[in-house]
Amino acid sequence: MVNRFLRAKHWQLFLLTFGIPLIFQVIMMGIVFTSIGREGSPAPQFMFSYFRLFPVMMIIFMAVYFGWFWAVAIGLQQHVPESVHMKVKKFKVLFLIPMLYMLLLALFIGGFMQFVVSSEGPSGGFIGGIAAIIVPLHLLSMFCIFYTLYFVAKTIKTVELQREVNFSDFAGEFFMIWFYPIGVWILQPKINAIVR
Repeated sequence: MVNRFLRAKHWQLFLLTFGIPLIFQVIMMGIVFTSIGREGSPAPQFMFSYFRLFPVMMIIFMAVYFGWFWAVAIGLQQHVPESVHMKVKKFKVLFLIPMLYMLLLALFIGGFMQFVVSSEGPSGGFIGGIAAIIVPLHLLSMFCIFYTLYFVAKTIKTVELQREVNFSDFAGEFFMIWFYPIGVWILQPKINAIVR
């Protein structure tokens, strides 16, 4: 699977991460707007029922997006010079934290939408309790994602230059990964060339 990500074309990755979710959203919104046109003002439960599909879309996006991160960070390690020591174990641990968090968040959102559809809605105390749990986990997850971006960018530049690099060497790659929809068009051809 790692080799598939490394050998994939930039347009394939872009379509998998942004094309499929965009088409899914357009179809979903089309169904919702069509029902509004037919029924005038549909019940909120009808509209919220479509949000139960959100976890599926989120999991597909995460699988491709984070699968690419994993493939680049781990798959390119064989091309890293022996003189350079990269903290792969630290990357693996910090990589898993946002994956677990987002999976649990996707399942929670799906369950929460089911709860909203089937009842009058949540109470204020329930929302406050959930926010007290989600906010710190979200901040931790954000830190881990930034470290993942950092490690992937550092791996790409280390393999490219075949030496120890500092942040100024791979800042461009870091920001291209951060702005993935644009950066994948530039970085993936480099990765394809390295793997070849």
